[in-house]
Amino acid sequence: MTSIGGTAPGMVDWNLAVATATRLVRPGPEVSRDEARAVVAELRRHAKASEEHVRGFTRMGTEETHDTPVLVVDRPGWVRANVAGFREILRPLLDKMQERRGSSPGGAVLGAVGGKVTGVELGMLLSFLASRVLGQYETFAPASRDLPAGAGGGGRLLLVAPNIVHVERELDVPPHDFRLWVCLHEETHRTQFTAVPWLRDHLEGEIQSFLAETDVDPMTFLERIREAAQTLAGGRPDAEEDDGGRSLVELVQSPAQREILGRLTAVMSLLEGHADFVMDGVGPAVVPAVGEIREKFQQRRAKGASRLDLALRKLLGLDAKLRQYRDGERFVRAVVDEVGMDGFNRVWTSPNTLPTKAEIAKPADWIARVHRRSET
Repeated sequence: MTSIGGTAPGMVDWNLAVATATRLVRPGPEVSRDEARAVVAELRRHAKASEEHVRGFTRMGTEETHDTPVLVVDRPGWVRANVAGFREILRPLLDKMQERRGSSPGGAVLGAVGGKVTGVELGMLLSFLASRVLGQYETFAPASRDLPAGAGGGGRLLLVAPNIVHVERELDVPPHDFRLWVCLHEETHRTQFTAVPWLRDHLEGEIQSFLAETDVDPMTFLERIREAAQTLAGGRPDAEEDDGGRSLVELVQSPAQREILGRLTAVMSLLEGHADFVMDGVGPAVVPAVGEIREKFQQRRAKGASRLDLALRKLLGLDAKLRQYRDGERFVRAVVDEVGMDGFNRVWTSPNTLPTKAEIAKPADWIARVHRRSET
């Protein structure tokens, strides 16, 4: 296993998180070696074809803007990539908490529990998520020998082959169509960040501002992770009824954080909704079964696979992500219907033209603000 960085474990033993998740993650669907190779090759072809489809539909970017790699990975590969990304983006917060741990009344307890226990618990969560993610554009991915990334700190596009095969079989949809449909969604995210140069830095700045405002007792942070891990392990079987909606996002405390979180929610709703809009807009021309796929996938996304899924979705804040898909897609569709694709693309002009959380719910307000101002 490749070491994730070379610093001391601190609040989280990242290498142990990777080892734990890799050990616990469930095996993927049964496929022969030849079939696995064919799946990987087809996903790479679809990812390449999706570039032109997405550019043509969205009118964003050029062939030269796509300098980030596409990696077809298995579940352990997804875990390693995400641990590297988490470590990078959370470093300032964890360093701050590490300093606070040394002077807090619970410092001795935390020293005993330490980064290793946290690493195990985080690994348990990652092992759960690793079997569910179909694809992901890693915006803040640091490059490594095993996991290349785009130049200048750019991201990478991950396609999780065993999960794609698992879901296409579960939904009983045409594999060729489903694989292309997934690639269209993820390629849209890649296009968003490669065609809009300021977007990555803006999003990172918002996240770091949010983390800088965080004044969380380390015990509270660890307890949230522990609750999620215990739910996953079956230690809290009634969690879905007892949690009252608690999630890791509830570490939000200050008015400044709530304001930043509102902006982040709006951006993520835009990005996810735009990707859903594009995959369905391109779909009819290149994915014959797009209607069947969308209907079955929406049903699966809405209900989750089990009561355990529902409990963890609540605790990890994934229900909010589901709302982002729905609300963001409605926003994009309403704006495009009103002012066309070029009119919608004004959203990418600058941070000031991004929709607010309120405007996501009321697209006409965004149209009035951005288009009226630009036309006066």
